Amino acid sequence: ASVLIQGESGTGKELLAHHLHDSSPRAAGRFVPVDCATMPENLVESELFGHVKGAFSGAHQNKPGLFEVADGGTLFLDEIGELPLPFQSKLLRAIQERQIRRVGGTETIDIDVRLVCATNRNLAQEVENGAFREDLFYRLDVVRIEVPPLRDRLDDIALLAERFLDDFSERGGPSRWSAEALAAMRAYTWPGNVRQLRNVVERAATLGVDQEVQLE
Repeated sequence: ASVLIQGESGTGKELLAHHLHDSSPRAAGRFVPVDCATMPENLVESELFGHVKGAFSGAHQNKPGLFEVADGGTLFLDEIGELPLPFQSKLLRAIQERQIRRVGGTETIDIDVRLVCATNRNLAQEVENGAFREDLFYRLDVVRIEVPPLRDRLDDIALLAERFLDDFSERGGPSRWSAEALAAMRAYTWPGNVRQLRNVVERAATLGVDQEVQLE
């Protein structure tokens, strides 16, 4: 089934998508992540569906798309809300038919891909605003997972901070937290979520002079 992961930036949506793949019968297949926000609009179809030689200027050879690359595995479309509207109908058809056609080609290619999508937008609201196709939204929203922000997961802060410090302590810096430092982190709202916490831990590990990270 298709999975839609919703949550703020920095909450770990891609990590969760990877975990879903690794825990599934498709684990032996490839996990192919795609950042929809960074793909140029005129190359989205070519990147995902591929193209044939001569399809456009610069297409000097056949190129498989990322749907083909992920065949038998998982295709992770991050920031799915950024997909241009004209392409959304083509994506919907590919999901429904389980087939794609390379840009400039005439042959249909069968695909066996599990789709996991993520967004920091409210896609239901985007549908109401006309910025996202309703029929595509329902196709993607089979299983929905809401990832809560870090400020709603206070018990996770110490666990994450200790794990990240373990990773960075290999550089020879601090290896443990003071109670005051952990209390200060629990009292903070973390607008950048887990990504921000990790950066803060890296800074503490880099600048710390003792074995224990103090509040200052």
